Amino acid sequence: MSQANTETTVTETTATQTAATSAEQQEAMQALYKRTLGSFPTGVTVVMAHDEDGQVNGLTASAFTALSMDPPLVLVCPQYNSESYRTLTSASHFSINILADGQATEAFAFAKKGDAKRDAISALDITSGASGAPVLAGAVATMECSHWHEYEGGDHAILIGRIEHMHCNDEQTPMVYCRGAFSALHTPEEAMA
Repeated sequence: MSQANTETTVTETTATQTAATSAEQQEAMQALYKRTLGSFPTGVTVVMAHDEDGQVNGLTASAFTALSMDPPLVLVCPQYNSESYRTLTSASHFSINILADGQATEAFAFAKKGDAKRDAISALDITSGASGAPVLAGAVATMECSHWHEYEGGDHAILIGRIEHMHCNDEQTPMVYCRGAFSALHTPEEAMA
């Protein structure tokens, strides 16, 4: 083997090793990112709308926040490659349902994919709200939104909705998600007992 061939082989090997190391580093960074952000307790929502065939589609999300009181705006962040992105961004209205403790079935139903997701959703108690958007029975709170704006946010869209109708059930205890597990939100009185 000539010196030029040896140098080419070494260079190719080094480039392959560098790419593998870079991919491993990226995977490790993504895993740390998920673990780090997963340490922040959040509420759990189901965001849903009717697709072009009139079927309910949506997703389970913790990426939800209030944005403005006047006008009343909220935002959710669906992943661009999710099954529900197109439904949520093309429907005239969508709903954000804040899940109650005990609604893990609902959370898992909207986290599934394909036929398993459609089957799980069809077994849930979902009605049409005042705007026509689907709403989930038993939620702590429900917001029916029209589209306000959409922005790019890396691999997720930032979907802003203007709240047109809302309902809040103060008797329900909200669900909390942290470190890969669901639990109930405890009131200060419960925590001190």
